[in-house]
Amino acid sequence: MRAESDAENAAGGGATKANGTPVAPVVPAAPGAPGAPAAPGTAAGAEPAARSRRFPSITRDTARPEGSGRAVPGAVSTPARQWPMLSVLTATAVGLLATAFGHPRVGCLAIGVALIAASVMRRVLPSVGMLAVRSRFTDMITYGLLGVAITLLALVMAAPKPWLPIPFMESAVRFTVR
Repeated sequence: MRAESDAENAAGGGATKANGTPVAPVVPAAPGAPGAPAAPGTAAGAEPAARSRRFPSITRDTARPEGSGRAVPGAVSTPARQWPMLSVLTATAVGLLATAFGHPRVGCLAIGVALIAASVMRRVLPSVGMLAVRSRFTDMITYGLLGVAITLLALVMAAPKPWLPIPFMESAVRFTVR
C-alpha cells in the first residue's frame, strides 16, 4: 500500500500539503455488520489507528528546527512562552548594566552564570523555545563552555585583586603583554 501511495503521489494523483509533502489518503472506516469479524489488528467497534507524528523515513522537505516548539502552550502570551530565552537575556542585560556602571567583575559573573543557566535549562527542560539554536548537545556544550570561561575570567580578573588567585597568572600576563 505504501508503494502504491508513493507511486500515486509521484504521478500527481495523491493529495499534498501546501509545502509539497504528500498526504496519505484517508480511508473511511467501513461499518462492520453485527457478528462479522473485525479487521485484523483492530478491536470490534474501535476507531482506526491515528497516523504517526514521526517524520517519514524519506523526507521531501526540510525538517522543522528543534527549537520551533514553544516552552509553554500556545494559549499563553508570547513572552511567557519564551521564558527561558527571556530569562537568559535579562540576566545578560543586568550583567552588561553592572559593567557599564563600573562593576566589571559582577557584570561578567552575571553573564557567565546566565550562560551556565542556559546550558542547564537546555539539558533539563523538554522545550526551551528560541533558546534552542542547534542540537541539544551542541547548545549545552557551547553555552556551558562560554559560561564557565566568562565566569573564570571574572574570578581571576586582576582589577584590583583577583577573587580566585592562580599562581602562574601574573607571570603569564607579563609574558604576553610585555
